[in-house]
Amino acid sequence: MKQIKKIFFRFFFLYFFLIITPWFWLAYIPGINYVTEFYAKGMQWIVFKFNDWFLHVKPKLNIEGNGSGDTSYAWAEFYTIIILSLAIAVIWAVLNKKEKESRALEYWLHNLIRYNLIMVAFSYGIIKLFGLQMPFPNLSQLATPLGDFLPMRFSWMFIGYSQPYQFFSGLMEVIVGLLLLYRRTIPLGLIIGLGVFINVFAMNMCYDIPVKLYSMQIVICCFFLLAIDSRKYLNFFILNKPTIPTTGYDYHFNKRWQRIGRIVLKTVFILLLVGLNLYQCIDWYEKTHAQETSVIPHGIYNIKTFKKNNQIIEIDANDTLAWKDFIFDKGKLGSIKTADTTFMNKYGRAYFIYETVKAKQMIHFKEGMSDTVPLFKMKYKLITKNNLQLEGVFKKDTLFYELVKHDKKFPLAEKQFHWISEANR
Repeated sequence: MKQIKKIFFRFFFLYFFLIITPWFWLAYIPGINYVTEFYAKGMQWIVFKFNDWFLHVKPKLNIEGNGSGDTSYAWAEFYTIIILSLAIAVIWAVLNKKEKESRALEYWLHNLIRYNLIMVAFSYGIIKLFGLQMPFPNLSQLATPLGDFLPMRFSWMFIGYSQPYQFFSGLMEVIVGLLLLYRRTIPLGLIIGLGVFINVFAMNMCYDIPVKLYSMQIVICCFFLLAIDSRKYLNFFILNKPTIPTTGYDYHFNKRWQRIGRIVLKTVFILLLVGLNLYQCIDWYEKTHAQETSVIPHGIYNIKTFKKNNQIIEIDANDTLAWKDFIFDKGKLGSIKTADTTFMNKYGRAYFIYETVKAKQMIHFKEGMSDTVPLFKMKYKLITKNNLQLEGVFKKDTLFYELVKHDKKFPLAEKQFHWISEANR
């Protein structure tokens, strides 16, 4: 029985060590990047070999991600870590049958998981306090039929619509981080954290948000730390029996420099984690909410007249490639109702970034913010504040659009709250 417990402990030690990869926390230190690159390449080689030999998650693993944490490579890596951890734990136990579990090893394992949870709680919590993780739906999204959205984007807009709700969810995550910082409040932090992170995991599962694997690992971290002291929680909440203080996060450092070093490292950790997150979020918030002076009035523009090579063309409503309207929004974002793959096409609209050159009265249509070469250019002429003309060459054709701004009001964009509601809305 002791041998099985020893294997389990060593398995979880290796599993969390490889899942959390704490050496990546130090990647900003000069020279450490060589270690992280070596590890990343070595792990990739092992994962690809395991997948070819017996995992077979997919014939060709996708390592790029494109914003997803649930790629075929991510799942193959997860299975590989489980297999490696179990194999090494068994070999470790066989080669060291008489060796007792190190108290220091338990201490570092418990605190590695705890500080990982703290990082997650603060990182995701602070960004929500500023309402930056899930932004309010923009004009292009408001103009998109509800049925065209995928569940993930729908859930993002659901949370982004209400900044108070997003602030509340972020506040709960920050509270979890604060409670986990101090040993006396760790039990309360884990209980609240389990509720907070299970809710996140459930949303990812139910709305097909591609962070299922990562959020599941955070929940596993919470469950593991709670399971270590499960008897204490059982006595307190169920059996109404006295409990003893949690000691898994305590370790007696014999030397003075070790005690001072622990305090210094913890202080630096808190200052860097909270300080950097706050600095980045404040900077991002200021840029997002900066007063924008746009030559083109923001809004939805319907097409009044369309000419192609100086010939007036009637826009066919059934032609999916035809451009049917234009939206110019804040933050230099815009979209066209079309399935034209020249642009990044999502949810039935083609999205673009636009920049105006006032001196030449030109609009540069780009795919991304960092693009230096535009997809194409058009000359603009603002007849009135509600009337805009665009003319330019696109795919060797000369295009002319006369656009009329449509002052459409979206009820969803009007913040609503009623203490008294005489009827269901």
